[in-house]
Amino acid sequence: MTTADTGIQLPRGAMAGLSIAAFASGISLRVTDAMLPRLANDFSLALGDAAAVITVFAVAYGFAQLLFGPMGDRFGKYRVIALGCIACAFTTASCALAPSFALLLVARVLAGATAASIIPLAMAWIGDVVPYDRRQPVLARFLIGQILGVSAGVLLGGYAADHLHWRTPFALIAVIFLVIGSVLLLTNRRLPLAARQRRTGTGSAIARMGAEFAQILALPWARVVLLTVFAEGAFLYGAFAYMVSHLHQAHALSLASAGEVVMLFGFGGLLFALAATLLVRRLGEAGLALWGGLLVCLAFLVVAWADRWWWSIPACFVAGLGFYMLHNTLQINATQMAPERRGSAVAAFAASFFIGQSVGVAVDGQLIPTIGTTGVIVLGALGVLLVSLNFSRLRKQRTSFLQPTPKPP
Repeated sequence: MTTADTGIQLPRGAMAGLSIAAFASGISLRVTDAMLPRLANDFSLALGDAAAVITVFAVAYGFAQLLFGPMGDRFGKYRVIALGCIACAFTTASCALAPSFALLLVARVLAGATAASIIPLAMAWIGDVVPYDRRQPVLARFLIGQILGVSAGVLLGGYAADHLHWRTPFALIAVIFLVIGSVLLLTNRRLPLAARQRRTGTGSAIARMGAEFAQILALPWARVVLLTVFAEGAFLYGAFAYMVSHLHQAHALSLASAGEVVMLFGFGGLLFALAATLLVRRLGEAGLALWGGLLVCLAFLVVAWADRWWWSIPACFVAGLGFYMLHNTLQINATQMAPERRGSAVAAFAASFFIGQSVGVAVDGQLIPTIGTTGVIVLGALGVLLVSLNFSRLRKQRTSFLQPTPKPP
């Protein structure tokens, strides 16, 4: 495979391997969403307290980006991803072996920290080998793996909560990580030098890391993108984490059935990935952000207020389509906001997104006793709408600002 305009010849399967790694990461991220009622029951916890398994994963995932971004730039992004997958196999297996809820939380912290090495670095690597004007559709196709992983995680978690032990999914995910990590290590050896590039530096690694992030934060557009994705993560995934629980409680669906409904979120994202080239051409970045937020808002409101559970079937599908329209637009901006230190820039982006998620899940967990799952989903809907409207406006302004001034005849 040769990436257009770069001349880099990639071995067969290099992109597919990253997508499979993203699949495993997506499962690991979302597998506990549908298991919350089961975990709350087994460990005698309130639903909001059981959600700590999501929060600690997201916090660790977010902060670990500050380490893996510079590591990818320094040691080679593809190599770090491969080794990260191997590490994920062991940390995910530790979740399956945890004898208590407290140790399960510790294991989820480790699982989140190691999973941080995969998707953001893969996005940054794609940014290195694919030119900007062709990058958004390529990123969208790569993220098919994560999209399907998110759906599979919700489905697997719901099925395990009803029919298996909650430990079973973690054991299966660990095996997937071990296999794909081994494949990626072999693929890395076949990459051309330009696709395994490393950056060397002098002085303290910690000082260089701090300097890189400081330089990224000094860029006004980078601050806009990072704050936007933080708010997106807080509002959208703060509500999404409780969607299976909402369908289970409000409509008496089994956790397995509720997981099957919510997994359609991923299939909406799959539609975006397949139609990304057309949508980007028709709507542009500002239009994608605007319409993506509108679709998420409307879909979440349907899930929250519908008097029949089956309304959630099309709603979850539309929510997934809208989310990936918005989020993929933010991702493409992240890959270009600091090209000379892309690994660190995308790491800062992912850190903001997942720290936002952890804040949203934690805050919504405390709000549930007061406003219920319906209230937190409505809050998420309105928040995502405001985020998308603001980013679309700013993106239009930036496009206008960057347009060259016509020369007088």
